[in-house]
Amino acid sequence: MAVKRKKPRRKSAATKKPVPTNKRLYSAVKSSVKRKFKVYPSAYANAFLVKEYKRRGGKYRMGVKK
Repeated sequence: MAVKRKKPRRKSAATKKPVPTNKRLYSAVKSSVKRKFKVYPSAYANAFLVKEYKRRGGKYRMGVKK
């Protein structure tokens, strides 16, 4: 009986996530969002965080967090 070998795993799109390029700006926006919303880890707060970060000139890149 032949031995079944495992196939090597490829990096999928699920492992790569959008990472903010300007960490200082992202941190400042995140602090303001935490003050604005009563419950921070929520869909509304995160959507506002992304919208505000982009409005202030922030960009994202696809990759792994450093």
